[in-house]
Amino acid sequence: MIVTSHVNKRYGVVPVVDDVTVTLPAGGVTSIIGPNGAGKSSLLSIISRLSQADSGKVTVDGLDVATTPGAVLARRLSILRQDNHMTARLTVADLVAFGRYPHSRGRLTVEDKAHVDRAMDYLTLTDLRDRFLDELSGGQRQRAFVAMVLCQDTDYVLLDEPLNNLDMKHAAGMMKLLRRASSELGKTVVMVMHDINFASRYSDHIVAMRAGRVVHQGPPETVITSEALREIYDMDIQVREIDGHRLALFYG
Repeated sequence: MIVTSHVNKRYGVVPVVDDVTVTLPAGGVTSIIGPNGAGKSSLLSIISRLSQADSGKVTVDGLDVATTPGAVLARRLSILRQDNHMTARLTVADLVAFGRYPHSRGRLTVEDKAHVDRAMDYLTLTDLRDRFLDELSGGQRQRAFVAMVLCQDTDYVLLDEPLNNLDMKHAAGMMKLLRRASSELGKTVVMVMHDINFASRYSDHIVAMRAGRVVHQGPPETVITSEALREIYDMDIQVREIDGHRLALFYG
């Protein structure tokens, strides 16, 4: 499991993560939701050691993120950042192979190549393996980046807004795929989400933040309620249950 204890982060005098103590369970899908500026991406960056907390502690299965060697942590935890742009002209296969760097240090073995092939097959990218990233649609490119993360073969997969630039069809497909990766590959998936209905539909656990703090957490049925959503988003949101899933209705 991932545990944060009294984690704080400020930019100047502005607290972006404010005394966050939370446990993200091992297994399943956890979504972190909340309005813009809630501290969601900042918390994910601290958990993955992309940024350093001002104070507090983060552990992944008991390993202190701040002191664990990078090579060790990279075999336990992988992250897809929100700004996942590449300046080099890479093929899909080249990009996915980057996920093996913590294992191969750039010298791919037969086992590494098998991981690359499996990741591309899982994301239905095999037919695109020799295409350059700038020749792909937004949805195909996003799948390629997710394949790179899965190819790293870590227990924990962190994703910062994985539905960015995806239309409804491709967003739903991505959520189904991540749900499958959790159940079939045994991954713990933790993602920052803006779409609360996707979070409700596909998550086992939801962490809701506002103004740098965790204000609600638990299974969807305890977080996706009109009362909780009003506290999180400061607006009235109706909640209806459809096919056993809670959906939020809001019209401004």
